Amino acid sequence: MEYFFWFALFIVFYTYVGYGILLYLLVRVKRLVRKCRPTYVTEYESLPSCTVIVAAYNEASMIRQKIDNTLQLRYPADKIRYIFVTDGSTDETPALVGEYPEISLLHQSARNGKIAAVHRAMREVATEVVVFTDANTLLNTDALIELCKYYSDEKIGAVAGEKRIYAGAEADASAAGEGFYWKYESALKRWDSELHTVVGTAGELFSIRTNLYESVPLDTILDDFMISMHIAGKGYLVKYEPLAFATEMASENVKEELKRKIRIAAGGIQSIVRLRRLLNPFAYPVLAFQYISHRVLRWTLTPILLPVVFVLAALLHVYDAGILYSGLFYGQLIFYGLAVLGFLLERKALKVKIAFIPYYFCVMNYAVLAGMLRYVRGGQSAVWERSNRKQTLTAITIDKRNME
Repeated sequence: MEYFFWFALFIVFYTYVGYGILLYLLVRVKRLVRKCRPTYVTEYESLPSCTVIVAAYNEASMIRQKIDNTLQLRYPADKIRYIFVTDGSTDETPALVGEYPEISLLHQSARNGKIAAVHRAMREVATEVVVFTDANTLLNTDALIELCKYYSDEKIGAVAGEKRIYAGAEADASAAGEGFYWKYESALKRWDSELHTVVGTAGELFSIRTNLYESVPLDTILDDFMISMHIAGKGYLVKYEPLAFATEMASENVKEELKRKIRIAAGGIQSIVRLRRLLNPFAYPVLAFQYISHRVLRWTLTPILLPVVFVLAALLHVYDAGILYSGLFYGQLIFYGLAVLGFLLERKALKVKIAFIPYYFCVMNYAVLAGMLRYVRGGQSAVWERSNRKQTLTAITIDKRNME
C-alpha cells in the first residue's frame, strides 16, 4: 500500500508541479550552455504574406468588435488577407461580415463543425502563413507581427499566441480559477518553447506555415491541437510568443466552464489515440517527453490517481503508519475542504479566491474523468457548442491590469 501510495503521489506531483520545476531547470541549463538565445527580428517590409482566418457561428453580438479589432492589427497592407467563415449561422453574423469589403466572406447554410469550415477556408489561402483566431477574442495590435516574425527560421512550422482571461474585480470561481490556470499554463508553454517545442496550440490564436497544413478528420474535437501536433511530428518546431495574445471573457459560471472542459478532455483522449506515434521516445525523444509530461498524464492517469492518493493516505493514517501519512491526509483534507467551500461560495456569489482555485482544480479533474467516459461512449460531437461568457469584450481596454 505504501509503495503504491508513493508511486501515485509522485505521478500527481510530477504532473501538476514537478514537470514545471524540471522544465524550468532544463531551460536554465540550456541558457548556460547556449549563452546567446535566438532572436527573430524581421524588418516590417520583409514579413511573410499572411491570411487571418476566423470561424464564426452565431456571433452577431461580438462580430463587429472582432472585425474592427482584426482590421486594426498592424501588418503590411499588401501582405495581409482576411477570411471569415460563418457556416451554419442563423443570426445576423454573415450579413454583418458582408458589410466589410476588406473581408472575404464564406458562408453556407449547413453547419458541419469548425474544422469543416477551416478546411473550406484553407482552400482559398494563397499566402505563406495562416493565422487562426476565435471570433470571441480580441488581439493586441502587434499580434500578427509577433507571430509571423518567427517564420524567417525555416525550422519553425507553427507559432502559438498567449490566451488571456479577462476577470476584473468581479472575478468568481470560473474567472479566478481559469485565470490562474492559464497563467501557469502560459509559463509552461514559454519553457516548453525555449527547451524544444510547444505541445499543442490553443484555437484562440495560433499560426502555421500554409504548406504544412494537414487536414484532420471532420470528427476531430481538438482540431487546433491536432493541426499543430502534426506539424511537430514532421520535425518542425512549434514556438510560443506571449507578446501576441488573445483576450476573452471567463466562462459565465463554473457550469459553463465544466461543459467546455469535458469537451476538451474527450478531445484529449481522441488526440492521444490518433497521435500515439508521438509517444515513441525513440522516434521523438524530446517531443515525447514534453507531450507525455505536459498533456498525456493530465488527460489520462493523473485524474484517476487523485482519489486513489486520498483514499490510501486515509487508510495509512487510520492504520497509524506514521506522522508523515497523517500530515499528507490532513493536507488533502484541507485542500478538498477549501474546494467544497469554493463550491458553496460560488452558489452564494461570494468572492474568496483562496477557495476558488482548489474548487476549479477539482472541477477540471472531474471534467477529465467525465470526458474520458464521454469519449468511450462516443457521445462527444465535433460540432462546438458555445459556452456562455460573462459579457462581451465591448469597451474593455486590453492591458495587463485587466488580466488574471
